Amino acid sequence: MKKIIMLLLVSLLALTSFSQEKKDKNKKVEFAVNGNCEMCKKRIEKAAFSVKGVKSADWHIEHKDLHLIIDENKCSVVDVQKAVAKAGHDAGKVKATDEDYNQLHGCCQYERKE
Repeated sequence: MKKIIMLLLVSLLALTSFSQEKKDKNKKVEFAVNGNCEMCKKRIEKAAFSVKGVKSADWHIEHKDLHLIIDENKCSVVDVQKAVAKAGHDAGKVKATDEDYNQLHGCCQYERKE
């Protein structure tokens, strides 16, 4: 009887360990971020680095996308998108508020999509 209970406990433990999603410490992510110039680049990257867990952030002006390396144990992609949107730039599925967008310098105000 003890062997059966022990076997069940070990099986249950094995199943729960397999079902847990492992989070990546160096997950590579990229998503679109609207902007126009070098000032935008600095602002977007600074906003991304303000999120704990962001290891690398590089915004490409020509493609208008942000390349990240993040620690998923400390932050999520949505956390970074919210920080970038708070800086005034539409990021992925998270849009900047009109108030945040209007605070951007004139040359940084990109054409917004509805």
